[in-house]
Amino acid sequence: PKRKTTRPGASLRAGPASLPWMLALLLRSPLSLQTMPPPPAAARMASSSASAACGRLLSAAEAAAVDEELFESFSVDSLMELAGLSVAAALADAFPLSSHPRPLVVCGPGNNGGDGLVAARHLWHFGYRPTIIYPKRSQKPLFVNLAAQVGALGIPVLDAMPPGADEAHHMLLDCVFGFSFKPGSLRAPFDAILPAMAASTLPLVSVDVPSGWDVDSGPAGGADDLRPAVLISLTAPKACAAHFDGRHYLGGRFVPPAILEKYGFTQPAFSGAEQFVRL
Repeated sequence: PKRKTTRPGASLRAGPASLPWMLALLLRSPLSLQTMPPPPAAARMASSSASAACGRLLSAAEAAAVDEELFESFSVDSLMELAGLSVAAALADAFPLSSHPRPLVVCGPGNNGGDGLVAARHLWHFGYRPTIIYPKRSQKPLFVNLAAQVGALGIPVLDAMPPGADEAHHMLLDCVFGFSFKPGSLRAPFDAILPAMAASTLPLVSVDVPSGWDVDSGPAGGADDLRPAVLISLTAPKACAAHFDGRHYLGGRFVPPAILEKYGFTQPAFSGAEQFVRL
């Protein structure tokens, strides 16, 4: 989605820092928006737009409480199926099949990893040819079944980041850790996988929370912090989204009005049968 700073009126009102962007648009300069530095307020605008669109950002404790209430009327596998479908649909919007057919999906051992397995299955049915990195496989029946489903489609499932990943794939889908992750709890094999993801030149898409970030306070500020180009929040953006300034999607078209009212957040209107909305 276009940022507000790309509209003529907004750019001029934003002050001198935004004028190069406006001139590039008006003059159709070969200097593209991707190569020009963003205006200084871009990060603040991106985070405030997510908060404005959804009313507020959720803390880790609030996100866990919302999930617990959802589990009272939804099974874990039904929520995972809906979440994974919305992730696949948002990724297909951000990175079309025609230009990015080979995603590398990195899955953790918990529910975020399950969302990634579901998303990979749907992406395969959309025409993509994903590869999955799933190094720590849960033996719970739900996850065993999800792994069997992707296996039945012939989707490669690997235990580690493959050599030459940047040349063989078109983007990384980060489904390693969600809002239950606690900083300082990173253990093998993810203590090697996350730095490899951070060092990759592939565009990165994170699901709900960029893996390794503190859910409430954001990235630690180190060289190994993931810096996603796209964030797909589920249910509602989490507090760490205040530190994100890329393309932002919201998935999770299943939240009952009573939960929205109780926790004081909203979801923007989803268009037609879409499973995501652009924030």
